[in-house]
Amino acid sequence: MPYIVDFVNVSTVGLESSPVAEALAGLRANEARYFMNKYKHEFTVVPASDSHETLDYVNRILKEERDIVFAAKPLQTSRFQVENIKFAYVFYEDGLVVNVMYTVDDPKKRAVGFKLSQGMAVPKELEGKFKFAKQNSKLAGTIRGSFFVIKGEY
Repeated sequence: MPYIVDFVNVSTVGLESSPVAEALAGLRANEARYFMNKYKHEFTVVPASDSHETLDYVNRILKEERDIVFAAKPLQTSRFQVENIKFAYVFYEDGLVVNVMYTVDDPKKRAVGFKLSQGMAVPKELEGKFKFAKQNSKLAGTIRGSFFVIKGEY
């Protein structure tokens, strides 16, 4: 069942099993606010169990580009296109958020981003491989993030 993320009244709907559910919900709301403000797009998520195609897409890019396979359980996903950019998100139970930004017409503007919810440790799959910058958010507290550029075609 699709859920439109509310960034005014932050809810943990669908994220309740996460040990950092409140922070993860804030991070999800932060993404929703960004897309509403920048693109006037409602950020909608679906249960990961209903979105195998999105999970396969994100997992394929992670595996082929950097040989990364996350052990954490995916809880929700989102996949959409605004303007010339395709986006895919996976929200994991441990508090990790992975997003793929893939411009349709510019191979130089394609990347995978990692955001860590406040209170979670760096996943062992990313330890020592990425440096994380800190960003403060009213909705999500302190977010640590990193990214890599996608080189292949997906």
